[in-house]
Amino acid sequence: MTTPHDLDDRLRAELAALGAPDQRRDLGEPLPDGGPLTGAQALALFDAQVTSRLLDLAGRWLSGFGEGYFTVESAGHEGDAAVAAALRPTDPALLHARSGAFYCLRAAQAAGAFPATSPQPEPEPKPGNSWSESAPPGAVSHQDLDVDPGETEAASLPVGAGIVVDADGDATVVVPDLPQPASDDAFAAAARDVLRGIVASAEEPAAGGRAKVFGRADLAVVPTTSTAGSHLPRAVGLGLALERLRRGARPTDGEADTAPWPADAVVVCSFDDAAADHATATAALNTTGWYDHTGLRIPVLFLCADSGASAEGWVAATLRSRPGIRYFAADGTDVAATYRVAAEAADWVRRQRRPAVLHLSTVRLMEQGDGDAARDPLLATARLLVTSGYAGGEELLARYDERGWQLRRVAEEVLDEPKLASPVEIVRELAPRRPVRVSRAVAEAAAHAAGPGAGARAEAFGGKPPELTGPLTLAQSINAALADGMLDHPGTAVFGHEVAARGGVYGVTEGLRDRFGAARVFDTLPDETSILGLGLGAGLAGLLPVPEIRHLTLLHGAEDQLRGEAATMRFLSRGAFRNPMVVRVPGLASPDGLGGHDRNDDSLGALRDVPGLVVAVPARPDDAAPMLRTCLAAARVDGSVCVFVEPIALYHVRDLYTDGDDEWTAEYAEPGTWADRHVPIGRARVYGIGSAEDLTIITFGNGVRMSLRAAATLAGEGVGSRVVDLRWLAPLPVADIIREASATGRVLVVDETRRTGGVGEGVLSALVDTGYVGAARRVAALDSFVPLGPAARQVLVSAEAITQGARTLLAR
Repeated sequence: MTTPHDLDDRLRAELAALGAPDQRRDLGEPLPDGGPLTGAQALALFDAQVTSRLLDLAGRWLSGFGEGYFTVESAGHEGDAAVAAALRPTDPALLHARSGAFYCLRAAQAAGAFPATSPQPEPEPKPGNSWSESAPPGAVSHQDLDVDPGETEAASLPVGAGIVVDADGDATVVVPDLPQPASDDAFAAAARDVLRGIVASAEEPAAGGRAKVFGRADLAVVPTTSTAGSHLPRAVGLGLALERLRRGARPTDGEADTAPWPADAVVVCSFDDAAADHATATAALNTTGWYDHTGLRIPVLFLCADSGASAEGWVAATLRSRPGIRYFAADGTDVAATYRVAAEAADWVRRQRRPAVLHLSTVRLMEQGDGDAARDPLLATARLLVTSGYAGGEELLARYDERGWQLRRVAEEVLDEPKLASPVEIVRELAPRRPVRVSRAVAEAAAHAAGPGAGARAEAFGGKPPELTGPLTLAQSINAALADGMLDHPGTAVFGHEVAARGGVYGVTEGLRDRFGAARVFDTLPDETSILGLGLGAGLAGLLPVPEIRHLTLLHGAEDQLRGEAATMRFLSRGAFRNPMVVRVPGLASPDGLGGHDRNDDSLGALRDVPGLVVAVPARPDDAAPMLRTCLAAARVDGSVCVFVEPIALYHVRDLYTDGDDEWTAEYAEPGTWADRHVPIGRARVYGIGSAEDLTIITFGNGVRMSLRAAATLAGEGVGSRVVDLRWLAPLPVADIIREASATGRVLVVDETRRTGGVGEGVLSALVDTGYVGAARRVAALDSFVPLGPAARQVLVSAEAITQGARTLLAR
């Protein structure tokens, strides 16, 4: 394995051995072999590569004495600087952890420090001693030649050379040295960003010391967790959203600024050969090709850096075989070839608005064998500069050393910067809650629906708005609230497998496509990772996505899109980026066991464990609509990521106590009452049965209906109960839990999720943490998957079990 010290020593020795060019060329001239770069551009790419390499060494140096906390190196991948150069600094980039050179070059581009693509015309020479006037001592190299100033046209001079005539009339040919890097140039600024991340400085511009990522809003670099390609589905979603916006879709008007992506922007997303085999990357590439096959355009350039860790030829074979994705390939150690191919690929994606993959062959230094060092991309770029006549090896070595001392000074400076020192600082941007603004947004939606938007609303509902159609079921109420949300927010998009053509598995989205069109209500592949990825990208582009996952069982395979990507966006960007989203999931279990484990799942622990995620579970129709409005408003105002779990067993239920009583239906609220009936995040609903003084039953979802029936039975026995519907499982309504528990001193927690890791554990913990001293008992589902048919009743909660649990508690 090549150590950092070995790599540094070898590169320095190789640079020194390159010697001087046979004939010096001006940096403004293009490569002599007709390549696509000028000397100045090649030198800028070398600077980006050098900066990235030295950042790798600095990371190891800092970690060696306990001050550096991240050592995933970009060494060997520095050819991606040429890809950055071929793109625009306004093209959104989602970068993996080995993209240091790309980031450094992007910073130079954004600062205007990357030279123009077209060679600049040479300035007219000034009369007289122009070089002696413009070139201070120490800034030129001298070649003493026997030249008569009056006969310079006959002399063979190096390209870009000038003549200096001294007081005695002797002429000297001078060739400018390479300009020395400034201490505060764009590459130094990029290095400071990265070093701040390595030492966990609170001044780091992306995550503010919370993580080491490549990210910065003003560079259009979107921070990612970069875990095995988990950011690729988001890139696909962003590309699709950008194209929809370009074709006329309207973003939401949330308070946070939306990234100003240009109309012809392309998305670039980098990953390595290890991620190419990961299920998440496979899903993203498959979805991209599927959309292209169906005629939908996605302007995404996938960048795969292949260091050869997979079986020989495998990565190329699998990338070439992707239908609907054009394949480009280049030697990633050759910046001129990489730039030429990358420019061709980027131009094709930009013009065609279609996806492509750029496959770069790279090496991974400091982690693989010494033989790879012969393909060091820094050395390849240095050779290009020397053989083309732009620089000498000693000059490049001096440049490397000067940049090294520069980064050493920066590293020492950032070590003195403050670290995050309090829980408040750390979680500040995790999931901000501004309930007053959310409430105001709901009130504004109501005012619009009742006022300026009344005509459009009446037309959308066919002249008969839902408040005039009589009592609605849970499913009908959600359908109406979705329609109202789409009327209020023009950037709202509803999508998922068969949500448009069939109205979803349970018919909850029925009729929405006919009302709002296929651009806003559309079907996707039956792949939950891709569905959530589309939502992540759409939210990043300024839309308000409402994806549907068919069953809770299917969400688990895609949960990292919520945990690792959605919930971390504000955390990793200090709020500069956000991905508002409301994910609808038919979930929980039905007591008849219809569909078995495939359609019955009561596992919510993984969702409640995600920091900042909002988890809502409406049980009643008159709660479902206002809770959905709250989630949409929170997504729009705060960038919240919400999961709206809809109990499938209650979708079409109409009765509560007896057949035909219609007490599980409710009138849909007319817009004038929305503000008064607003349901804030984290507030429970309480039902009083009888005296409501003997027992507090805390529950949610299906448990609400069962608990109300059990409470009615207990009331016949003289027991007064208060049934608390949590409604929000994250964050839990702790204040309401404590208040209602203390009112009776006896708490029965009815948890339809499993005993281990279930919601009930969180409720009991909240009681203990706040000093509750009354009696408590739990009725919960068994630690079992839900079996098929009537056997489901053996493991799930029932009204009878609740009644018996209450009697046992009361008998203490």
